[in-house]
Amino acid sequence: MDKSLRKPGGRTPAHLLRRTVAALGPERSHRARVSARAVIGIGLAVAVCAVAGLPLQATVAGGLVALLALFTVADPTVRAQGRTTALLPAVGAPVLTLAAFLHEQPPARDAAFLAVVFAGVYARRWGPRGNALGIFAFMQFFAAQFLGMEPDRLPETFTAGLLALAAAALTRFVLWPLERGAAPQPAVAPVGGRGLARPTTRQAFQALAACGFALAAGQALSLDRWYWAVGAAWWIFVNTASRGETLVRGFRRVLGTVTGLAAGLLVAVPVDGAAAPTLAVVACCVFGIFYTAPLSYSWMMFFVTLMVGMLYGLLGVLHPGLLGLRLEETAVGALGAVLAVALVLPVTTHAATEVWIRRAVHCVHECAREAADRLAGGSGEGPEPRVAELELLLGRVRLSVAPLVHPLSPLRARKARARQVLALLDDCARQIRGLAEAAADPAASHDARLTAACERVEAAVHRLAVPARARITPARGSAVPVAAAAAEPPPSGDRALVHLHALEDALHQLAAPLHTHPRAAA
Repeated sequence: MDKSLRKPGGRTPAHLLRRTVAALGPERSHRARVSARAVIGIGLAVAVCAVAGLPLQATVAGGLVALLALFTVADPTVRAQGRTTALLPAVGAPVLTLAAFLHEQPPARDAAFLAVVFAGVYARRWGPRGNALGIFAFMQFFAAQFLGMEPDRLPETFTAGLLALAAAALTRFVLWPLERGAAPQPAVAPVGGRGLARPTTRQAFQALAACGFALAAGQALSLDRWYWAVGAAWWIFVNTASRGETLVRGFRRVLGTVTGLAAGLLVAVPVDGAAAPTLAVVACCVFGIFYTAPLSYSWMMFFVTLMVGMLYGLLGVLHPGLLGLRLEETAVGALGAVLAVALVLPVTTHAATEVWIRRAVHCVHECAREAADRLAGGSGEGPEPRVAELELLLGRVRLSVAPLVHPLSPLRARKARARQVLALLDDCARQIRGLAEAAADPAASHDARLTAACERVEAAVHRLAVPARARITPARGSAVPVAAAAAEPPPSGDRALVHLHALEDALHQLAAPLHTHPRAAA
């Protein structure tokens, strides 16, 4: 062997892998690690089920349990993730049992499925844990239809699920604990309200209507694969909060399914269930699902669709006609979602976006206040947790305005204003990050001008918080500059004051598209 492969720093495979991952950058490197861990965890789960002598269908069910445990559990702390993972069987086992015993009783089965749909969406009001448990419950009922679950197969399926869950937990919390030692991830609280004013309640009724339509139309297409339509309608509602978001997500789901089916014809059909290539492609699909999920729903659906095609080949039921039927069922599910968000308790894009923009602006103010407090010698924890929360809120704003900035959106004026709002909020975030860095500098000292600058920032935030009906816009023809209330720029050497001034200016500019056009983010 070449000595260079053995000396420290030589080009060993492990060294090259570390260098490759590091070259991706922090964000991509983290996604790559999470995706690789998912492949290992699901692979370990499948291997444990196979070694235990469980049949193929139970092993597939176990692999799905491991995937869901690693994909859906997203609590902000490791301890909370462990608790949610431990609760999955308590939710999944009763649902799987109900689905198995009602498998041969279509009316009762359909009613139970729709009840699970409603409860699964309604549970999102309890944050990440409710969302994870709701998805897991739905997917257990879905898996029972996918595998044709009957009561006599429940013991082996339960065994596979528990073994897979243990393998996934072992991988996540022991073998590759990526979150251990890291700062707790901030969680954005869901939008509140009572009764039908609560978005999660309205969405539960929308999902019920969408899945009810998909179930009926899907069964008209196929009495064997109707659940695909229900699954398509359900997943379109995940991580959406308005009519526009749901429409965009439905389009992306259909697009991802079409491309995934094309890949299935090129890959899954020729492989025809051969074990080694099937497992290799499924592993690549798992990596792709986890890696692309935060970025592109279309790409995620591409990998999901290809993986499902490979699994059908492994189960021995794959043929080109089955892939075509999946496209038809997906289209039916998407149509059900579109009709539901348009006709059943609709939540407009404007209403959803305004909430997230105001929460982001409020977070900007809190960041500035806490940074100024630290610079003044205060003993608070500083702005860092708020900065992390602001990033999540900006992500929600981008998701909410996605329908307007979509290339196919015909509303050009609103598209331009939405892009302007996003650019100004991004500028606010940049100034906040710079301000946090300045506040963390041990050499930073208190400056009396900081108090005045922060008061101006607070005034700018208050101006944005004025309800639309109470806003006073300048008379036509008057020449009032956007940032008229902003002070003169401070000396360039004072980093904190520079960032506060730029933040104040960005907030005044943000007032223009939001105040002059109350529906700018609609």
